[in-house]
Amino acid sequence: MNTTSDTILDFAAAAQRLKNVVNRTPLTYNLNLSKKYQCNVFLKREDLQVVRSYKIRGAYNMMSSLPAAQLQRGVVCASAGNHAQGFAYSCKKLNTKGVVFMPVITPNQKITQTKMFGEDNITVKLVGDTFDDCAIAAKKYTEENGMVFIPPFDHYKIIEGQATVGVEIVEQLNEDDGSAYTCDYLFVPVGGGGLSAGVGSYFKTFSPKTKIIGLEPEGAPSMYEALKAGQPVTLDTIERFVDGAAVKRVGDITFKIAKEVLDDMRLVPEGKVCSTILKLYNEDAIVVEPAGALSIAALDDFANEIKGKTIVCVVSGSNNDIDRMQEIKERSLQYEGLKHYFLIRFAQRPGALKEFVNRVLGEHDDITRFEYFQKHNKETGPALVGIELQTKEDYEVLMNNLKKYHINYTELKSEDNAFGYLV
Repeated sequence: MNTTSDTILDFAAAAQRLKNVVNRTPLTYNLNLSKKYQCNVFLKREDLQVVRSYKIRGAYNMMSSLPAAQLQRGVVCASAGNHAQGFAYSCKKLNTKGVVFMPVITPNQKITQTKMFGEDNITVKLVGDTFDDCAIAAKKYTEENGMVFIPPFDHYKIIEGQATVGVEIVEQLNEDDGSAYTCDYLFVPVGGGGLSAGVGSYFKTFSPKTKIIGLEPEGAPSMYEALKAGQPVTLDTIERFVDGAAVKRVGDITFKIAKEVLDDMRLVPEGKVCSTILKLYNEDAIVVEPAGALSIAALDDFANEIKGKTIVCVVSGSNNDIDRMQEIKERSLQYEGLKHYFLIRFAQRPGALKEFVNRVLGEHDDITRFEYFQKHNKETGPALVGIELQTKEDYEVLMNNLKKYHINYTELKSEDNAFGYLV
């Protein structure tokens, strides 16, 4: 299949530019996933990339393609994540001046990592409360200083660089060791669309029978909505938890290519992503960021289709702050139906809480959070109670007991405004 980008994307040239710069990341056979889905599951481990994500490929490819005079004037990017780190590493490698714009709210860990990769070649500027404010400031600075802006995804050279992930996958599946595989399904995370557009273009040219499945977080469906509308759309609000794939609007160029190369586009619940992160860590000792888990988290939805097939999941990155692990566990438990929150109005008399624990809670139920709000001169007072269950089936028993013993309660759901304030 030929796409409109065929004459613009030079995959071989990009691979040559990146040959001695990026890691040729492993394509590993995963035994646990292969057994579970009864197929051959390979993971393309971009989490093991030199900056722990594939983003360096696009950034370096574009920057190294600039005329020497432009590169000498310096480059600018706006990013609070993986693009900033790939950009910074490229500045150091090419010995050029780079300016990284980040929102003021960027965690110190990401700022430190970016400075570590760029060293003396970069300057970090913290501007604005949101990424959009930051990006506007970055582009203004670029124009005022006659520098070159390096976008995170919407440029042919960026897409061309990301496409080298696909170049490596096809080469690795056909290594001359007698174990050649044909890729039936390729699962790839989608944020702004640079990776899916690049890898998708390469596969449609060199492995046209492969079905390419794009995955986005449920709370940031920018490509999903763009494909529905027939053009890029700007989402009013997005859930930013899967930060490596949470954008309000995909690129114009990336959309044009993606609509031709993607065979399907699916959304993955954030809670499912969290459960996948924990399973990968516990079962395979693989540490991934939320966006890096998207491709694997989607496999349940394709279990019947992929049986007996060979599939590749792109694990896009591993820049995950350890401070987020408690939130990841919490979201996973809620998604799996094992964690529930209630506002309970206990009768204000001795023994009320003891009766609740002994009568209402099951043998394996555990109170993991309890905040009691004493109200003077009132007959009842509310308490925020978090309960963790051992199995999903225990929920029905708990709810029956709440009714049986006439407990005055309100269950808090994650979509409720009160949940955000209280939990």
